[in-house]
Amino acid sequence: MLYHIYELQHATISPLRVAADMGKKWMRNPVNPWSYTQPGRATAAVFDVFTHITNRYGKPEFGLDTTVIDGETVPITEEVVYAEPFCRLLHFKRETAHLKQQPDDPRVLIVAPLSGHFSTLLRGTVETMLPDHDVYITDWVDAREVPVHLGHFDLDSYVDYIMRFLRHLGPNTHMIAVCQPSVPVLAAASLMAAGDEPCQPASMTLMGGPVDTRENPTEVNKFAQQHELDWFERHVISHVPLPHTGVMRRVYPGFMQLAGFMSMNWDRHLAAHHDMFTHLVEGDGESADAKRHFYHEYLAVMDMSAEFYLQTLKVVFLEHQLPSGTMRWQGVLVDPSAITKTALLTVEGERDDITGMGQTRAAHKLCSNLPDNMRMHHVQTGVGHYGVFNGRRWREQISPRVKDFIRRHDHEGKGANSAPAKPKTEAAE
Repeated sequence: MLYHIYELQHATISPLRVAADMGKKWMRNPVNPWSYTQPGRATAAVFDVFTHITNRYGKPEFGLDTTVIDGETVPITEEVVYAEPFCRLLHFKRETAHLKQQPDDPRVLIVAPLSGHFSTLLRGTVETMLPDHDVYITDWVDAREVPVHLGHFDLDSYVDYIMRFLRHLGPNTHMIAVCQPSVPVLAAASLMAAGDEPCQPASMTLMGGPVDTRENPTEVNKFAQQHELDWFERHVISHVPLPHTGVMRRVYPGFMQLAGFMSMNWDRHLAAHHDMFTHLVEGDGESADAKRHFYHEYLAVMDMSAEFYLQTLKVVFLEHQLPSGTMRWQGVLVDPSAITKTALLTVEGERDDITGMGQTRAAHKLCSNLPDNMRMHHVQTGVGHYGVFNGRRWREQISPRVKDFIRRHDHEGKGANSAPAKPKTEAAE
């Protein structure tokens, strides 16, 4: 019912948004004398902000058309190399035929979070890795667009997808898990290690992931602990309405996730939109466009299947099954101590208010049989959750460590003869 109310509200407000858009264009029309006045610019700014916050944003594009390899501009082609109902394996193919020397770069699978936003949230992550790596990413499908007859999707399915993608890509693939997928990525690596599979990853980098939420719990973790699982099922799970393809599928709607995201920093979002209004009135279009671009990405949200959301809550946040040694995948015990061939790098942000300090580092304790020269932990000072995988600190301080770690543990190409990483824990100044 809640989803139906949301759709009705969206439909009801659409005429107002159209009217506001027309008003914005008129108040900025050069033939309108009011467009040159302060009240006219303020009115146009009000209409602009209104259309911005009431619009519905679809999946953004990655928009990564080129990269630079050894000083040469290289075109990028996006191609789907493997597809499942709830996820596509997307390859950023670098067209390097014109280069004199073909790059011999490690193959990297970036596992994007399935926690409300589309995988394009990691655009900056992908862009930074492209010059030095052959990059793939999990491109999750909005659950409201998956027909019910294609089956369900839960945390076990997530782990299964990761293992299928690794087998498709072949041996010597490196993984980077950003936030939420740290647990299923660690589980997939554990299961493949237990079976001594040839396609188990060469390395895995876990960034800001809730491996053990008992460590330094954040407000997000505390909220989950304060409610029973059936509370979440009663209050946030809904059925997809018409006209979406996945009509009648049980989901955790994207608009509810967005409300949760924004409520955590409501004052910051209000200030950001006030700043946007001010920039528009002052004629500072560049600053206004920068904020608009950020929110186009931030406000584009997707639905998650109810099975995945509820099982993740139970396994990761309520029962802490992975660190307590009780997690099972399709009845098979998940044992990270089986990992001996996959190097482990964990990255945490000092100011992360979503995944507390120590929650990602807990993976090292679980991978108890991994040699010391195959593990490293990095704490990035001065960054919050999103700064771990995006922004200046990511580009200048974090990504060089990630790239170096991958090179050191690559079994082929340029990284094959590199010295092994020294066991260490470091904090960037």
